[in-house]
Amino acid sequence: MQELRGVWIPNLPHSRVLKSPKNIAQSMDFLQEYGFNVIFPVMWNQGYTLYPSQRMQQEGYPTIFPHFAKNNFDPLDILIKEAHRRNIAVIPWFEYGFAASPIVNGGHLIKKNPHWLALDQGGNKVIHGGLTWMNSLHPEVQQFMLDLILEVVQNYPIDGIQGDDRFPAMPIGGGYDETTLKIYQQEYGNRAKPPLNVKDQQWMQWRANQLTVFLRRLYFKVKAINPNLIVSMAPAVYPFCYHHLLQDSQTWLNIGIVDLLHPQFYRENFKRYEIEVNKIHLSLDATQKAKISPGIAFRANGVHLTSNDILKCVVLNRKKGLQGQVFFHYEGLLANNQANAIALKTKGGYNQIASLPAFCRATNDT
Repeated sequence: MQELRGVWIPNLPHSRVLKSPKNIAQSMDFLQEYGFNVIFPVMWNQGYTLYPSQRMQQEGYPTIFPHFAKNNFDPLDILIKEAHRRNIAVIPWFEYGFAASPIVNGGHLIKKNPHWLALDQGGNKVIHGGLTWMNSLHPEVQQFMLDLILEVVQNYPIDGIQGDDRFPAMPIGGGYDETTLKIYQQEYGNRAKPPLNVKDQQWMQWRANQLTVFLRRLYFKVKAINPNLIVSMAPAVYPFCYHHLLQDSQTWLNIGIVDLLHPQFYRENFKRYEIEVNKIHLSLDATQKAKISPGIAFRANGVHLTSNDILKCVVLNRKKGLQGQVFFHYEGLLANNQANAIALKTKGGYNQIASLPAFCRATNDT
């Protein structure tokens, strides 16, 4: 059987997995026992990497998230070793993407590089989802993120890389800084100015196109280093992701610059989840559907998805020809005496070992 069975692993304090090397090993034991074959561990969070980064050091930033500096271990290195021993693939998740910090002033990233700040039409910092954002279209910001990702690609035997609803993305209110204006004027003339209406169709499409061009660049940079690596993206649901974060995920699929797409179908019950899957089923061809493994949240909009509804979601994905599913997040498997993990194993087919689909199997040895 081939099926992607993934789970996101967030940073402390949201999950205990990364607290210690022992926790990592025990968590990989658990995932192996319950039939999972790929993890998406966070590696970029709150302006910190969760691996020792030379690129961060060059920029004058902390080289690793404080917990790991204090306890002197590299969680990515340990995750890879422990996961690969159990035939679990590792696809690092660059969670924060172009978001700088939950701190309103943008934290240490913006303090050192204030010109990286995203601005709205009033000249105010762009805050979305409780986070202050960097300018996703600034060449320096794009190169910085590209460097972080390629640093991991070059230095670790990973199986892929992943962006999400913050990467590549730009809140719809952004794009009114001097750097973006210059890029815009290179295309439309020295007197051109972006529309003040953030929802102007041409203005939305132009900014979305810039993000698509960046993703294409990232995709081929990764493939040039290792063509076997998976470029995975987990945007919000389309077209919400386009209307709010300028993520043109449909185009990403159409032009082939993403290997796996995990739209965040975070819904509080099966019926609402089914609506999203049916949209995908009707709008994509078989080749595109084979790249889809939706994100399923154990808790969505303040409501915990029942184990029965989780099983229905898994069955529906199989029925509709999707690639599998990724659960958000690890701790939801442990809740209520591991009720969800047990349900997946005893009633959801996770007791049968599933290999990753051929094009996204682990190809690296540690």
